[in-house]
Amino acid sequence: MTAHKIYAVVLASVLCASHSSVWAAPDLELDGPTLQQDYVDVPVESIQEFVQIYGIVKDNYVTEKSDDALFQQAIRGLVSGLDRYSRYLTAEEYKQLLQYTEGDLASVDFTLRYDAAQQHWVIQNLSANADSAKQGLKNGDSLFKIDNQELKKLSADQVNNLLTGSVGSTVSVQRAANQPEIMLVRNKKVETDIQAQMLSNQVLLLKVRVFQQDTANEIKRLIEEHSTPRLKAVLIDLRNNPGGLLSAAVESADLFLNQGVIVSTKSRSEGDQQFQALPSFEFQNLKVGVLINHRSASAAEVFTGALKDHSRAWVMGEKSYGKGVVQKLFPLSDGAALQMTVSHYYTPREQMIEGVGIQPNQQYIQSPEMKEEAYLEHVADLLLSRR
Repeated sequence: MTAHKIYAVVLASVLCASHSSVWAAPDLELDGPTLQQDYVDVPVESIQEFVQIYGIVKDNYVTEKSDDALFQQAIRGLVSGLDRYSRYLTAEEYKQLLQYTEGDLASVDFTLRYDAAQQHWVIQNLSANADSAKQGLKNGDSLFKIDNQELKKLSADQVNNLLTGSVGSTVSVQRAANQPEIMLVRNKKVETDIQAQMLSNQVLLLKVRVFQQDTANEIKRLIEEHSTPRLKAVLIDLRNNPGGLLSAAVESADLFLNQGVIVSTKSRSEGDQQFQALPSFEFQNLKVGVLINHRSASAAEVFTGALKDHSRAWVMGEKSYGKGVVQKLFPLSDGAALQMTVSHYYTPREQMIEGVGIQPNQQYIQSPEMKEEAYLEHVADLLLSRR
């Protein structure tokens, strides 16, 4: 295809786009479809520069690239360059994402075992036709890093936590220090039931792995089930919780608040919204603690920020991840889609979450040598020591 023809195609596409409507799929964290009219006005000079660069790459790159491959790469670059969450989805990736429910927790399509002889984490249970296999991974491969974190000194729980996240999210793996990263999509659903445990100091521990449609009801049920005169407090463990449904985080926070803003969103295209707590006094006398770490994100940060800003819970652990965005799916005519950020979350005190995270009231990081049970008991003691 000549540069002149490319210019004509690009110009025609832009002109057509400026008179077409784009249907926006339901938010990934907010409910409800939206019909939106987009008008595109791209300077002709920018199109000319793009065509010039396209021609140089097409004629001079060391290996030949098809027009389709180059255009796909240009689209991916346009979207992925916006922020760390927006991305272009192929038709197959989009179809796969729609198979899951909002708020699902997922992992990759293989497991890891520690090989003591090699002192490496090794891939196992990877089928030949799995997505990760198509990316070049195979059983027996050792992994050096996950999401830029070395695995050598991590426990099995820590490694599995790195592999786990929101369904459809991406995770990078690296086989060796001198090899490139491979991006994988978390597409294997994992169980997400809330785990309840009464600790020895009569603090009820609730491990919430992700915020789903029934999370608030489950928290309420479990507290009522364990409510006795001996119950001293509830500790909600949100470590490694990647988020989930905004509505579920709002409903869960509302269990412990009786007034005020829970979270607000600000958007150029969607408008600003506020989510308010409803009057309720059911759990108002119950002492509440929240435990977070650097992998607590999105809806988990909304919940934590609301209870912290209203001084309703004592937050412990380490600073959270800092993902405070609402994303939308924009289907395209060829079956592909854009997954794009359209709004930002703000805490009740108008603190932006994106890129900032939630600071705990009391920093308390679990050391590698401290066992999980001892850490949780100590966190519960810190909660009880608060007036």
